[in-house]
Amino acid sequence: MDVLEEIDDLELMTDDASEELEGDGQLYEHFRMEVDKGQEPVRIDKYLSEHQPHSSRNRIQKAADAGFIHVNDKPVKSNYKVRPGDVVTLMLDRPHYDTTILPEEIPLDVVYEDEELMVINKPAGMVVHPGCGNFNGTLVNAIAWHLKDLDSYDPNDPEVGLVHRIDKDTSGLLVVAKTPEAKTSLGKQFFNKTTHRSYNALVWGNFVEDEGRIEGNIGRDPKDRLRMEVFPPDSEIGKPAVTHYKVLERYGYTTLVECILETGRTHQIRAHMKHIGHPLFGDERYGGTEILRGERTASYKAYIQNCFRLCSRQVLHAKTLGFVHPTYGNQMDFTSEWPDDMKALIEKWRNYVRI
Repeated sequence: MDVLEEIDDLELMTDDASEELEGDGQLYEHFRMEVDKGQEPVRIDKYLSEHQPHSSRNRIQKAADAGFIHVNDKPVKSNYKVRPGDVVTLMLDRPHYDTTILPEEIPLDVVYEDEELMVINKPAGMVVHPGCGNFNGTLVNAIAWHLKDLDSYDPNDPEVGLVHRIDKDTSGLLVVAKTPEAKTSLGKQFFNKTTHRSYNALVWGNFVEDEGRIEGNIGRDPKDRLRMEVFPPDSEIGKPAVTHYKVLERYGYTTLVECILETGRTHQIRAHMKHIGHPLFGDERYGGTEILRGERTASYKAYIQNCFRLCSRQVLHAKTLGFVHPTYGNQMDFTSEWPDDMKALIEKWRNYVRI
């Protein structure tokens, strides 16, 4: 791994794990290099981008702004100009871990598999990719075991493997590329928005309309880096994101909706639904574990608490996935059933409105 991907790893852990890791106040060295004697003075972000070819200058600037890049044992900003003999280090608030992906014998729900790809139905609670605090027991460890006898598949090669992610506590469909050609083809389809993905979600509140469109840039919340925030489309903050939704069933105080993504941003559905006043039911990160709609009676409060216990996560499931096969060119469409906890919760709400 490129050393400055450590910075991205700290950010991406929130996509899967969604949990805070508290440091002990100590800084740990993850990388060290000494500037050559003949080096002309140059900004450190430019210098490191030239010496770390897989790290973008923007990523390096973010690392410096966060106080992670030190020169001669002191943190520097990205406009610092390196000089001959300077010792540049990357210092983080947690020890360095070996991120090598090792095969682990973990059961997989394989929906489809051929020589080019496989489609997996991920259970809620499983982290997709190793990151801070989650270095084993992940989906990619399970995939590495499943494909351990395939000589051409290296789980540590970024040119193969998972093409996209879903959060730890989101269940549903993911596609895995077994070959570089398959990953390139599938990656282009995701980039060009020609894939089809739909999610089912239970959200707080009732909608006036039967369907709608949510548009708003998504970026990290400046007050809480573990949560994403929605910004105006013309704000130049965050990345553009569009979610389409359609009401499937109404339960008075909650609604079952289908969400179709135009884009695939971190926590997109969770952040967009929170933004329009309908947080996902059970989504602690975005306020969905509060009783946001309904009665003030003790019996209703007890009912909601029972619901939370029945499905103790955000109620979000990657229901369908469609793409063109990278080799054969045929359209492939997959559908997955709700997991048991979601089935039980939806049935509980259906019974509630029948009473």
